[in-house]
Amino acid sequence: MKLLAINGSPRKAWNTATLLEHACEGAKSAGAEARLIHLADLNYSGCTSCYACKRLGGESYGRCAIDDDLTPLLAEAEEADAVILGTPIYLGAETGLMRNCLERLLFPYLTYTDGPNIFPKDVRAGFVYTMNMREDQLTDAGLQSRVELNEYYLRAVFGHAESLLSCDTCQFSDYSLYESSVFDPEAKAKRRAEVFPQDCEAAFRMGARFVEKR
Repeated sequence: MKLLAINGSPRKAWNTATLLEHACEGAKSAGAEARLIHLADLNYSGCTSCYACKRLGGESYGRCAIDDDLTPLLAEAEEADAVILGTPIYLGAETGLMRNCLERLLFPYLTYTDGPNIFPKDVRAGFVYTMNMREDQLTDAGLQSRVELNEYYLRAVFGHAESLLSCDTCQFSDYSLYESSVFDPEAKAKRRAEVFPQDCEAAFRMGARFVEKR
């Protein structure tokens, strides 16, 4: 069994990466392989709307025709038994890094027919989100709808989707250095000390659960 974790944050050692690291540790605790990939290390684009993945009889039918740093990752995702995507929320949505990856990861397997998608197997897939937003702000900000939409597409391709939301996270280690008067640094520190470890444990359990033998 293998878990592939994909970090869509430009930061490789902060909230999102930490949760994905715990998910990988969870998978390893269950005896599986796990690998964490940082999209910030790759040079790639989003979908170019060439439709080569949809062209009947074409060389790229069912796979993205673009050849760049994301290409090996897409092939690895197809071989994995579980995939966990992680992203911070920027302006109410996943990062540009993650969005470009999603377009290339999911669109080639979706068809313009009434039949099923053409991904070759069922894969346990999930999303880990980190954000400044509090839980009580999710619906008003439209984020809950965004989470549900991403789950819809994950489920359409992989057959499974679930999400872990880590809210009210710390953006900075020292709030006094930044223009951030709307935040209470002491409350942020308290939340990070008391709640973020619970989110890490939830990510660990997700990783372990995703690689359980079916």
